[in-house]
Amino acid sequence: MTDRKWTLKSIAAHLGVSNATVSNAFNRPDQLSKAKREEILAACHELGYFGPNKAARSLRKGTFNIVALVLPDSVEYMVSDPVASSFMRGVAKVLEPQGINLLLFSGNAESVNDIVDFVDGFICYGRPRNTKLITHLEALSKHVVTVDFELDNKASVNINNHEAAYTVAKQAFTGFETTSDNTSDNIEAAILGLRLLDTELICRVYDHHLPELNTSIAHQRLAGFRQAINELGIVIGDDKTWNIPESSERYARIAAKEALNTSPRPNVLLCMSDLIALAAAREAQAQDIKIPEELKIVGFDGIDEAELFQPAITTIHQNSENKGQQAAELFINKEKQQVMLPFNLKLGQST
Repeated sequence: MTDRKWTLKSIAAHLGVSNATVSNAFNRPDQLSKAKREEILAACHELGYFGPNKAARSLRKGTFNIVALVLPDSVEYMVSDPVASSFMRGVAKVLEPQGINLLLFSGNAESVNDIVDFVDGFICYGRPRNTKLITHLEALSKHVVTVDFELDNKASVNINNHEAAYTVAKQAFTGFETTSDNTSDNIEAAILGLRLLDTELICRVYDHHLPELNTSIAHQRLAGFRQAINELGIVIGDDKTWNIPESSERYARIAAKEALNTSPRPNVLLCMSDLIALAAAREAQAQDIKIPEELKIVGFDGIDEAELFQPAITTIHQNSENKGQQAAELFINKEKQQVMLPFNLKLGQST
């Protein structure tokens, strides 16, 4: 009889009790004697009925105890990224004790229409690449918290990516001799950027390719790198900035190899993630380029692997787990606050 699709009404009729009695056995145990409740639950279990339809009840109540976590890329890619994984751990640490479940949603989708009626709201981690999805999120009446970007009238959690990138770039340029006018003419810098362009290609980035700056954390970091470069009077070639489509060893190693084989060869690599910096360091070691004597490398994020690498990577440490916790707390409290979290320069031996 377990193949039968039971409803509250049909199971009550089968057991010869009222609908209210079955409902109370599952939801209001204080309304029944212990013996009666156990008798009904045991009978229901044997028949394969496990309680009133929770989806229908959620629809009636208008709450589902589900938050959609909108990711900037495919779920497969994001769960393998150590920074994103740390962020998701922070979100779950706050939501799970409250009985709230997470639904991972790919930012490659055009809209959230398929799930909007079955979730209580959205935490959006990183600006989705699909602008239609951004427009849809802006128009939602349900609570939305954004992370690493902002939407009008929505709560957000960020760090100052421009300032952080400027700080780590300044560190990369320490130790070089400067002229009397505080400029340096012996620095050859290159930038290994992450998703500066909306393309899956590894390619050089020229100014006319770039959209308006500050539209993403990548553009904010690029602006910070360039501020440090300009303040030192460094001339960086138009062909010394690369777009890397994802923060992975495979893609970053290709870009790093290309950068290190340009002439003149860079002696500073500014990398927009630690994974990119690690790939660049491995490529440099494969080419017998000494770090930091011949090549200084900086990263961004502060993942454990960057600290354990030899030489340890100088980077910006942002507490991604705490960022996730902050986003979840803003969601639970239904706040529309803009939270700016601190970052730290983490010195390694790569500079």
